[in-house]
Parts: sequence; C-alpha cells; structure tokens
Amino acid sequence: MSVSTMAPGFEPVTLITHEFYPRRGGIATFAEEMARASANLGHDVEVWAQAAPPSAEKADWPFRLRRLPLRGTQDLSCQFQLARELIRHRRRLRRGTVYLPEPGPMLTMMLLQFFRAFRPHRFVLTFHGSEILTFAASPLRRRLTGGLIRRATRVSTLSTYTQELLLNHFPEAADRITLTPGALRSDFAVVAPRERAPRDKVVVLTVGRLHPRKGQLETLEALQSLPAEVRAGLEYRIVGGQSKGGYEETLRERSARCPDLKVRFLGNLPDEELSQVYEDADIFAMTSRQLDRSIEGFGLVYLEAAAHGLPVVAHHVGGVADAVVDGHTGLLVPENRPAQLAAAFERLIHDRELRLRLGDAGREWARRNCWKASAEALFRNEHLEVARD
Repeated sequence: MSVSTMAPGFEPVTLITHEFYPRRGGIATFAEEMARASANLGHDVEVWAQAAPPSAEKADWPFRLRRLPLRGTQDLSCQFQLARELIRHRRRLRRGTVYLPEPGPMLTMMLLQFFRAFRPHRFVLTFHGSEILTFAASPLRRRLTGGLIRRATRVSTLSTYTQELLLNHFPEAADRITLTPGALRSDFAVVAPRERAPRDKVVVLTVGRLHPRKGQLETLEALQSLPAEVRAGLEYRIVGGQSKGGYEETLRERSARCPDLKVRFLGNLPDEELSQVYEDADIFAMTSRQLDRSIEGFGLVYLEAAAHGLPVVAHHVGGVADAVVDGHTGLLVPENRPAQLAAAFERLIHDRELRLRLGDAGREWARRNCWKASAEALFRNEHLEVARD
C-alpha cells in the first residue's frame, strides 16, 4: 500500500473508527474518504480500524492501516480494548492529531478525557446525527459529551440539519464547529450522460441496508397503493442486506400481497456492481424515517443515485434536504404522508420529461462537494489551537 509523505508543518493524524472497510455504510465510506483526502493533502495519516481479514485492504490507499483486536461494536468490551490501545500509544498520540469520525471511539475518549496523560495534542470530532440524540438523552453522557466537545480542537457535521441539532443540544460546540459534507466515493464509477430509452416498465430502485429506518416498507406500500394499471408498468428493485429483526421477511411478505407489482430483492451487492444497477433504473427512492433516536443525518447514497441521473423520492427528514433539493434534483415528501408519497411516485412515473430534468440537475448537484475541501476545513493548520484543558 502506498503511504503519503508528510508535508512541512503538518502534524500526523490518527483516525480511529469502529466502522471501516470492508464494513459497508455511510460512516465507513466517510471515514475512508476523509483518511484518503487528508493523506492526499500531505498529512501523515494512520487509520486505526476494527479487526478484519488480511485481504480487506485496498492497494491505492495513501495512508497506513492498523487493525485493532476488536469487533467494532460500541459495547464495553470494545471500549476497553480501544482504551488499552490509546493508553499504550499515548506518547505518540500526544504529538499529533487524533480524529474520531464516529461515536464508537468517542465513548472511549469520554472517559480518558479526564486524564491529561492520555489526551492527544489535538483531537477532532465528527457527528452524524443519531448519536447526538443518544448522548443528549442521558444526563451522564450529556456531561461527558459536553466535556469532550470543549476539549476538542474542531467539531464537524455533514449537514446543516445535523449542525443545528448538535448546537441545540451541545451549544459548547459553537466556537469550533464546521461543515464537512459528504461527496461521491473516490472509486465511484462516473458514467457519461446517455439517453434513457423508454422501456416496458418504470424501474424504482432503493439501495441501503434493510432496516425500518431506511423506509423500504413505506416505498413498497406507496407503490402498491397506485392504480392497478400503473402497478402493472412498474418494477421495484431493492438492494441491501444486514436485515434487522426480520425486516426482510416483512418486506417479502408484504410484496407477496400485491403480485401485480413486481418486486426484486437483489441482495447486498458490491460497489463495483452498483453502477449498472443505477443505470438500469428510472427513479431512486429511499424514504428514510426518524425512528426513536435514529435519524438520517445526510445520506451519501442520494448523491450516488443523482450522479447517475436518477430523480430521487425521499422523506423530508433529518439532513436529507442537504442531499436532495426538492423540485430540483428530486421530490421531498413529509414523513407519515402515504398519500403524498404515492402521488410523488405517480407524478414521476407519468412524467418522463420531469424525470429527465431532475436527473440532469442531479448530476451536477452530486458533484458540488469534494472530500478534499472537507478535509481542509477539518484539519487546516492555521486555525487549529491546542486542545482545551
């Protein structure tokens, strides 16, 4: 694997995460891309990640990777194992920047923050959304998180919604907060625009883990509520795995009740196969919901779909509006409005010109952010201050 050469004046960066390749999902992608962008800027980056097979590495990574002896959960066992590693390497960490891009390692640092010997010279935090509500719900965690933020050099979020959420619950972040919006993956297959010829069926596609918060059931029920003649001209394709609590079985059972709407479960496809799946679709849908304290903080998959020229249908929840522009790259519908959701689908199904217009706008919109700019915002040395006591 290639390793970056540290530019003059750049401190080494240690990025610590429990969610990293080959794990899938938005946080894993964010951590990998921020490590890559930071290394390409000249930082000497080392990633500490959860255990994985030796084959789970990419040849083009411009950073070092160190696998830790932990599963990558947020339970006490993983917190203890990570704490041991941080204490063991405390002298080296004190000379650089430690970056915690997700809640797993934050839980460990919440306890170590009280011991000066274990604190890094500088450390940086990124919040994605759901963990803000979880940390704020417990008085103890609220105090620990507030202390961690006060000692942080910089704090970031991916969307304006998440930024407002963080400031509402943790106003101590106000003087050190910045936006680090998500962008397309570095290995994202950029496909030139092409004419989408009319076909027998309009294909609606969802890509995301099979979880009630991702809203596959709401999309399925909205499509099933359309008139029979419309359903006959549709196909709903679901990409995703990691089903929770029998959710896939619920989806399959629900789809069987309406046999005139064809539903295909494509499984958990690798990234290199997704490009063709996007190209074979006409509409992208991920109608995420707010479920208890779990929210959609941004949604990188919306950008991927838009980059392939797909109009998006989504719920107007969390930070989705930072990824989908209502009326410009897709249609946003309030949550728990099934009739409005069905109407949005029907509008796009019948109006091919609208689909093309939203899809064309989405191609440009999806490329407005870049990982390099987010890394620069997070690690710009001229504004970094020594971590607070």
